[in-house]
Amino acid sequence: MAGSPRRSAGRRLQLPLLCLLLQGATAILFAVFVRYNRETDAALWHWGNHSDADNEFYFRYPSFQDVHVMIFVGFGFLMVFLQRYGFGSVGFTFLLAAFALQWSTLIQGFFHSFSGGYILVGVESMINADFCAGAVLISFGAILGKTGPVQLLLMALLEVVLFGLNEFVLLSLLEVKDAGGSMTIHTFGAYFGLILSRVLYRPQLEKSKHRQGSVYHSDLFAMIGTIFLWIFWPSFNSAPTALGDGQHRTALNTYYSLTASTLSTFALSALVGGDGRLDMVHVQNAALAGGVIVGTSAEMMLTPFGALAAGFLAGAISTLGYKFLTPILESKLKVQDTCGVHNLHGMPGVLGALLGVLVAGLATHEAYGDGLESVFPLIAEGQRSATSQAVHQLFGLFVTLTFASVGGGLGGLLLRLPILDSPPDAQCYEDQIYWEVPGEHELLAQGSEETETQA
Repeated sequence: MAGSPRRSAGRRLQLPLLCLLLQGATAILFAVFVRYNRETDAALWHWGNHSDADNEFYFRYPSFQDVHVMIFVGFGFLMVFLQRYGFGSVGFTFLLAAFALQWSTLIQGFFHSFSGGYILVGVESMINADFCAGAVLISFGAILGKTGPVQLLLMALLEVVLFGLNEFVLLSLLEVKDAGGSMTIHTFGAYFGLILSRVLYRPQLEKSKHRQGSVYHSDLFAMIGTIFLWIFWPSFNSAPTALGDGQHRTALNTYYSLTASTLSTFALSALVGGDGRLDMVHVQNAALAGGVIVGTSAEMMLTPFGALAAGFLAGAISTLGYKFLTPILESKLKVQDTCGVHNLHGMPGVLGALLGVLVAGLATHEAYGDGLESVFPLIAEGQRSATSQAVHQLFGLFVTLTFASVGGGLGGLLLRLPILDSPPDAQCYEDQIYWEVPGEHELLAQGSEETETQA
């Protein structure tokens, strides 16, 4: 059940030692490399004789707050649908995000804000770190309930590095546009997690199948996560965009796309459901797909109609994926996707990248006017044609899938190391392995009875 004395002793030591090691290492790296940027440093800001109202904090921090709530409340509660894994869903989200924020500040800093031998940080770096944490939590969703906290921290350690490298290649070398992260966040996080799940495939997982479902109150709590994500997604997509019309347009396109994906989710869920009844799993997840599909193109001239059409398509594809594709992935491809990240983040992310290819290829001076420079500066300067930008966008998708697949494979091999503590097949999706749970003795007794009955 909770484990042999040897397993319990290993669990007692592995997590504390790894947490202390990672925190100590990041603290040293922060001391050596991390400094305030011009907008944050007292001497530099006041030396420039700026008005305090001009500080970037006042323009970016509201968006950061919304993104921060999405990461810790939205993602955390979205995953509490498992009937006996609520502590693990919310608690490990808290742990992973807290570590990823520090580690990604360093990794992204070396790639994007390294100047004079230092990483310069401010509110924009906080937003970018949250985006990286979002990708890690998407991957977490694919292996939810089947891994221990030590394995999850090691996954984050590797994934943050690969996320930063992929982001650097796409945004800095290829100069693709991906403000809301259809490629860099959703596609990368989803396929990293799916490949990881494939490498960690458990053929005897049916021993825990009875715990993988939800109950009435767990689905109700999961809807808290859905609502928070749905409300704040316009801020998520628009947070890193250029201030002004670009940010305004991104929020508007995301707003309309989410409304359309919600209606298509309800329509398709009732259509494919038994007796025309709705499935709460579809509503919790597929209704959010509209935010994913416009991540790349929301700052472009997608048009309100285009946002509605994209969102409706995303909700429909995601709902059908939960109904028909998820069982095929497990039975045929041996991918055990706990949260269905392929349906919410994977397919809509790829569709979002392809939508970005299409809209970039249609970019003209007539459609954007002087605003073309802020959205597609290379096209405005004559260094690229719209067709060339579209080709770069498409290549960016290929690069992302490559990084995610290779990274997920390497991560899976790392997490399979026998020394790492992972839950037995019969105890996956179970809080009491890693948490002090009220009424634990009753749960243990119930688990013993269930195991004996199955045997």
